Amino acid sequence: MPIDLIVGLGNPGPDYELTRHNAGFWFLDELARRAKLSFKFEAKFQGTVAKYPAPGRDCWLLKPHTFMNKSGQPIAGLAGFYKIPVENILVVHDDLDLPPGTVRLKQGGGHGGHNGLRDIITHLGDNFLRLRIGIGHPGKGNDVVSYVLQRAPAAEQQLLDAAMVEAHAALPLILTGEIEKAMQQLHTHA
Repeated sequence: MPIDLIVGLGNPGPDYELTRHNAGFWFLDELARRAKLSFKFEAKFQGTVAKYPAPGRDCWLLKPHTFMNKSGQPIAGLAGFYKIPVENILVVHDDLDLPPGTVRLKQGGGHGGHNGLRDIITHLGDNFLRLRIGIGHPGKGNDVVSYVLQRAPAAEQQLLDAAMVEAHAALPLILTGEIEKAMQQLHTHA
């Protein structure tokens, strides 16, 4: 299935802009920069949106502004308005279970403790595509919240930046629905 909506997960506002939890926002910001697009706030979708020129059609970009744990409603609102099936949605998010600099593509599945994914699954079900940007794990469960809401140290940020480059390189395949090829490309860079 081709992708008609790319959602980047993150928290709005300057306090969160450079935190690990905003990896999804970083991905969309770079995509918009490369395509010379600007995001515009749309109250009815509770977030900022842009229209990306994908091969053969336009693809919506969405950064929900509801904070991470309420990401599902804006996505469901935009997808419902434009009649986008859940299978045609790509959600880009940070992932604690992957080392920094790792990128994985996955169709469907659970939330893995990620509050943004948990809320999306509540609103849309779980059959959306995920682009998982590894941020590493702090080691102890009770350190997770402060960890994801902190900036990565410089060496780790370099790994995250490199992961973004890999993710963007695979995007043309993802947009046209060539998921197996995209997985092969991303998963062999481990």
